[in-house]
Amino acid sequence: MLRINNHTQIPLSEIEFTAVRAQGPGGQHVNKTNSAIHLRFDVMASSLSDGQKQKILAISDRRLTDGGVIIIKSQSTASQLRNKQAALARLSEMLATALKPIKKRRPTKPTKGAVRRRLKKKTERSQIKTMRRKPGRED
Repeated sequence: MLRINNHTQIPLSEIEFTAVRAQGPGGQHVNKTNSAIHLRFDVMASSLSDGQKQKILAISDRRLTDGGVIIIKSQSTASQLRNKQAALARLSEMLATALKPIKKRRPTKPTKGAVRRRLKKKTERSQIKTMRRKPGRED
């Protein structure tokens, strides 16, 4: 089971792993071993609830295809097992971020002191502007 958060877990049977050859330098060994991992997770075919699926599909991430499949490639280490663990960690982090509840904004009121200071500054600014007028003119 891949644990996403306290309430959500995904069976590893829903995640498809494919070992592929890693890119980049590394000599002869890289050319003959499949140490990189392609992780594929089909969101619509998963056991997640419909609401969770919609939240995941709503994120804008280049790893999420138009068909609702998350593809993660991990090739940072020379070990296939460590690459698999890294890919699972990245999937878990991506899903946890997508499923995080959005906090509602609670509007706050300014303090009495803040209101008093604002009104005092407005009065002072008004007096400065009044003093700039020509004498004898009353508007």
